[in-house]
Amino acid sequence: MTLNFSGRHYPADIIMQALRYYLAYKLSYREIEEIFAERNIHFDHSTLNRCDKRVL
Repeated sequence: MTLNFSGRHYPADIIMQALRYYLAYKLSYREIEEIFAERNIHFDHSTLNRCDKRVL
């Protein structure tokens, strides 16, 4: 299965990593946003919400 993230502002690998954290560790989108911010990758938690609906 191929996922299409065209039109997104972030690379697909970042989106997939964030969704992996969400599913594997039961973190909230805001918690994931904070984890990525510590790694100098900034995005809004609502971005994950939109991508989550497309993937799941």
